Amino acid sequence: MGEKDLEIEETSTARGEEQRGDEAKTEVRKVKKKKKSFKEGVKVEERGVCHVSRVPPRMDHVKLRQVLSQFGEIQRIYLVPEAAAAQMNRKRAGGFRGLAFSEGWTEFTKKNVAKRVANILNGQQIGGRKRSSFYYDIWNVKYLSKIKWDDVTDEIAQRHAVREQKLALELSAAKRERDFYLTQVDKSRALSSIEERMKKQKVQQESGVISDFPSEEFAPKVIRQFSQKKPVGDEARKIKLKLSKDVLAGVFGGQ
Repeated sequence: MGEKDLEIEETSTARGEEQRGDEAKTEVRKVKKKKKSFKEGVKVEERGVCHVSRVPPRMDHVKLRQVLSQFGEIQRIYLVPEAAAAQMNRKRAGGFRGLAFSEGWTEFTKKNVAKRVANILNGQQIGGRKRSSFYYDIWNVKYLSKIKWDDVTDEIAQRHAVREQKLALELSAAKRERDFYLTQVDKSRALSSIEERMKKQKVQQESGVISDFPSEEFAPKVIRQFSQKKPVGDEARKIKLKLSKDVLAGVFGGQ
C-alpha cells in the first residue's frame, strides 16, 4: 500500500470522526433544548396571574411593577388603555389629561405569591408616599385560578377582534346615514327650486308679464294671432292707369 493510499484512509477516517462529532453535538443540543423547554414548561405551570380590575390614574406599568415587586418576582404586566370616549370625557371634566388605563394583568413567578398578593392587597388602600397621586386609591386585585398568560393574551386578542368588528359596523352605519342624508338634501333642494319657479310663474301671470323662458311643464301655451294686411297690387295698377289717361288727355288736348 502506497503513501497516497494511507493519506486517503487517514483523511476519510478524520472526516468520519468529524461527522460523528457533529452528530453528537447536534444530539446534545437537542437534549438540552428539550430539557430547557421542559423546565420552561414547568416554570410556566408554576406561575400565577392576578387581574387588576381598576388601575388608578397616573399609574402605568412601571409604577405598578415597582409597587407589586415588593411582594415577589414579576414576569409580565399588561395594561389596557382607556377608551377614547372616556378619555375625552375625563379631559373635558378637567381630570387627568395624560394616558390612563382601565384594567390590567400581572404574572408572578410563583402561584403562592400571586395568591398572597391578591389576599393582602384587595380592598386595601394603595398608600406609599403621601405626595403620590394614587395614595388614597383602593386596590382591586383578584387571583385568577387555572389561568395562564396564554389565556390572557387570547382573551385580549378576542377583545381586540370584537372591538374592530364593532367599529366596522359603526362606520358602515354612519356611512349609510350620511348617504341617506345627502340624498334627502338633494331632494329638498330640487323641490324648493321647483316651488320657487312655480311662484315666479304665478306672479308673472297675475301681473300680465310673460316669462322670456317659460317652462314647458308648468307654463300655459300661448297662441299669438296677427292681423293680415290686404294686398295692394291691383289698387296701385288702377291708380297708375288713371293718372296716365289724364296726363295724355291734357297733353293732346292742349295742342
